[in-house]
This record gives sequence, C-alpha cells and structure tokens, in this order.
Amino acid sequence: MGVASSWRSAARTDTGKVRARNEDAFLDSPEQGLWVVADGMGGHQGGDIASQLIVASLAELPMQDDFDQRLKGIRRCLHWLNRRLGQELTVTAGRHDSIMGSTVVALLVKGNRAACIWAGDSRCYLWRAQRLYQLSKDHSLQQQLIDDQQMSLEDARAHPGAHALTRAVGAAEQLTLDVLELEVRPGDAFLLCSDGLYNGMSSDVLGRALSLVAPHVALERLFDGALLGSATDNLTAVVIRQ
Repeated sequence: MGVASSWRSAARTDTGKVRARNEDAFLDSPEQGLWVVADGMGGHQGGDIASQLIVASLAELPMQDDFDQRLKGIRRCLHWLNRRLGQELTVTAGRHDSIMGSTVVALLVKGNRAACIWAGDSRCYLWRAQRLYQLSKDHSLQQQLIDDQQMSLEDARAHPGAHALTRAVGAAEQLTLDVLELEVRPGDAFLLCSDGLYNGMSSDVLGRALSLVAPHVALERLFDGALLGSATDNLTAVVIRQ
C-alpha cells in the first residue's frame, strides 16, 4: 500500500484562451502523499522549463517514513532549484539579464499530518466542514500593499503592478519558503491551483466545487467555470480528498 492510499486526487492543466503556451506544471502523486502546482513566470524566458523542473525534481525525492524528514527534503530541493535556476540555467539561456523562475505550492500528507509549502501566488485551499479556508498567503505586490499599507483589496488589485511576485523559485539569490502545518480531519478536501484558475472566481464558487465528493467531478466544475470566463492565463488545479 502507498503512504497516501486513503487519498484520491485529480489534476488538470489548460493553456487558457489567450496564452500561446502553457507554463504551468503539476504533480499528482497520491501514492507519495505529495501534490504540487508550479506556475512559470509569464513573460520570462524559460518559465515552462522552470515549472517542469520543479515538478520533476520533487517527484524524484526519496520516499521516507518520517514526515519531518520528507518536509525537510522538499524544502532542501526547492532551495537547490532556486540556486540552479538563478545561476546555471540563466547562463545556459545565453542571457545574463533573464530570469527563469516559477511559483510553487506543494501539499505533503501522511497519516493525520499535512504541510503546505509555497513561494509565489499559486494557492492552497482547504475545504472543511462546509467552509473554505485559504491556507497559503500570496507573495505578490497586491498582498504586500494590503498588508503594509492597509490598502483595500479593490485598490490593491487596481495597482498597475498588482500581479508582480515578491517571491518565486529562481527569482532572487535567497529563497524564503512559507510552510503551514496542520492536522488532517475526516472529510477534508484540498485544492492547489495557479492564479489563472482562482482569478475571477469567488470563494463561493470554489467552495461549491470542492463540496462535490469525487475529485474529478470537482475539477471539471472548476475548469468549466474558469473557461466560461476570460481565461487570460494558464489554468492548473489539483483536487485532493480522502
């Protein structure tokens, strides 16, 4: 039996209606108890390479029995990737001024323990007891304006640089990851997604989708809703539940 055999999940990515290529990537690995969404930095050279490298590297991490060791391994891997993307790949691309980076949000689950690890504005949501909780907090200029300058969400959203990231893998010499640990309860459902999916979707819409029992049905509902909208960005989501 796999370590996370009690968990079921479904994942999907879509280029959307505007972008020429998909710079998102995901890992859907219930047998490892690990799920990841990475969103390559739009407009930067190699965003798709960065997101795929993150997902592939995390997928290859050794399976360990100890939850804390596995969590440490994920963090160590992301720090290593930050250095690699910041140095080696940028030079390989032949442009010293280019940034090759990606957001990352990962969920690790074992037994009744879970941890969400992230950098950037890809999100982790929890659906519990008919309520939706956003576990991750965006590393974006928009969120920074709200936190530091007490700006309203509407004003922050209207700021010309609102979507600029304040953290991402490969974006700066030092990577700071946020980690949130929690205890899993029966009936919990999680959603990992890129900003292309949650932008323009209300918490009610996300919650109604996550209330559906089958992960693939919830995923279908989310994508149907997002693709009815403008879908100006790549869309990626992973739905996970017991």
